[in-house]
Amino acid sequence: MVKGDSDTNTVSVMVEVPKGSRNKYEYDKIRRRIKLDRMLFSSVHYPCDYGFVEDSLALDGDALDALVLLWEPTFPGCIIKSKPLGMFIMSDEKGPDEKILCVPVADPLWNHIQELSEVPPHLLKEIEHFFSIYKKLEEKDVEVDGWRGIEETLVTIRESKDRYKKGLRSPYPMYE
Repeated sequence: MVKGDSDTNTVSVMVEVPKGSRNKYEYDKIRRRIKLDRMLFSSVHYPCDYGFVEDSLALDGDALDALVLLWEPTFPGCIIKSKPLGMFIMSDEKGPDEKILCVPVADPLWNHIQELSEVPPHLLKEIEHFFSIYKKLEEKDVEVDGWRGIEETLVTIRESKDRYKKGLRSPYPMYE
């Protein structure tokens, strides 16, 4: 799934927010730069690097969100060749908002992990907790629906890449 790569089980993730940050950065598609969207209203921080799968279009009209497990945070704009493990299911004010959980191919501390069940269970709970509360003080509702395995994850990635290639818009136009 990475451009020029025959391995269909990897994706290219662009980091927007490094692990440990309270700043919510976003990639500005028009200006092709990273911009500060806001500082999180709650005293919480991102539990891992957060960004998006390149050349994808999720159901919310944005690129498909991705989380990358790393020992050290990277930086906004960093591209990481990543191996998907599973997917966190949630929805927010824009509709469905899946998060693909990945490990970096080039990180020997994480790249041995092959599936979601190998990720430390407490780390999965931390990620779920973060996304269940990070918008509370903004008075925005979030619903979480747990984790999904690799089969469903790969289908979601493939569908989002197909939408992107076809130039489709979000099926939720009121959120664009």
